[in-house]
Amino acid sequence: MMSEAEKYIKLVELIRAGDYEAYGELYELTVMDVYRTVRFLIRDSSDAEDLVQEIYIQAYRSLERYDSERAFRPWLMGVTMRQVRSYRRRRLTQFRFSKRMEKSDTGLEYDFSGDLINKLANRPLLEQVHRLPYKLQQAITLHYLNEYTQEEISCILDIPLGTVKSRIHAALTKLRQNQKLNLGIRGKVEDLHEYR
Repeated sequence: MMSEAEKYIKLVELIRAGDYEAYGELYELTVMDVYRTVRFLIRDSSDAEDLVQEIYIQAYRSLERYDSERAFRPWLMGVTMRQVRSYRRRRLTQFRFSKRMEKSDTGLEYDFSGDLINKLANRPLLEQVHRLPYKLQQAITLHYLNEYTQEEISCILDIPLGTVKSRIHAALTKLRQNQKLNLGIRGKVEDLHEYR
């Protein structure tokens, strides 16, 4: 029985050999994680969908350079984060998630983001995460939404491990210090905190 990691490597080999069905299979196996991450970092659903397509086009073009000694999923998440960063540069705007959430009773529409709310405990906490600086949002999203290790996040974002640790720590500190958090939310943040 092939491990998940071995299955990705095999699919990459098939794709490099020109097998388009293998690319479709790779897409199906990974698109939910990619979409969920993009959708969390970019509020506009049509922009998010367009960006996911761009990510897979870019990933396809980059497969020739992919080193099969590296785990595939963190590599793909690295492609995803670079495309999100490029999108943000193109837009040159600071996202204002909180304003849209205040106007909407539904908060995040149900798509793949539904289980994110369970991960991050509740909507007030989610709103606080959205108010963090983007670099801190990235670290929190990768660590708590996608459950990547700090080492994997270091590779995905191409930053030192110490920077990853300090961003996660800074994000959790900001969440904890925010005076608007009620005691129930504080408890949830304490549950998230793993680094002293």
